[in-house]
Amino acid sequence: MSDVLLPHPVTGDLFASPVPPGAGWPDDPAAGDTPVAGTPADVLALAGGATTLGELEARVSVCRACPRLVRWREDVAEAKRASFAGEPYWGRPVAGWGDEEPRVLVVGLAPAANGGNRTGRIFTGDRSGDWLFASLHRMGLAAQETSLHSGDGQRLVGARMVATVRCAPPDNRPTVEERDTCAPWLVEEVAMVAGSVRAVVCLGLYGWDAALRTLRALGYAVPRPKPRFGHAAEAVLTSPDGREMVLLGSYHPSQQNTFTGKLTEPMLDAVLGRAARLGGIGDAAADVEG
Repeated sequence: MSDVLLPHPVTGDLFASPVPPGAGWPDDPAAGDTPVAGTPADVLALAGGATTLGELEARVSVCRACPRLVRWREDVAEAKRASFAGEPYWGRPVAGWGDEEPRVLVVGLAPAANGGNRTGRIFTGDRSGDWLFASLHRMGLAAQETSLHSGDGQRLVGARMVATVRCAPPDNRPTVEERDTCAPWLVEEVAMVAGSVRAVVCLGLYGWDAALRTLRALGYAVPRPKPRFGHAAEAVLTSPDGREMVLLGSYHPSQQNTFTGKLTEPMLDAVLGRAARLGGIGDAAADVEG
């Protein structure tokens, strides 16, 4: 951990990088005594033992079960990108964020090294997040069109975001072992919110596959053959008690996809608008054709 304290871009309070739990970072779910997972077995036990969403978020945010990811996220937090050299980096796992009873769930891959790993909020502070939050706002799923940093007043409306892997991975590529070690956090979080969810937006093939694995683990009936990912792809899953949930595929709003035109704003709006309609959220959603 760096001994240099730097001001938070929103509050001006001083923090080390990475940020110690309970130090006062906006929306930090953890405290100094939050139990820390150090092994895959710890993750399984601490995820399964969480009794509330807040308790789960706190435990996620201090996890140290994957040595390679811990080293990477903390190295990035200490070295910093030059353009962010004057601010502290979160440098910890990024918990799910948003409505505690969401009707729309957005599933992504992992925090960006200089995005969520810097700001402490998923999809916040990078180009992918710029695209995603602008579309969420247009569709009535976010209060503001930008999400720059924790504490900036942004909030999701009837929606929640989760990452499949909670730490920023090198080259944005977690290993299968890291993915599987992190999976209990996702399974438990989805279990806690699934009762209200009507649509799951899967960003990229990674998010699509993670959502299918997670919901199958929770007893949802998944169509056979396995639904294929594609932009605007849909699959209907059925819960053990007979409720239907619609999976929606979207190309990830990465710079590679947005710069090349593989994903356009109308394409992203169409998927998120469809999700908003399925969840019965927002006037803007009613104006978007599926």
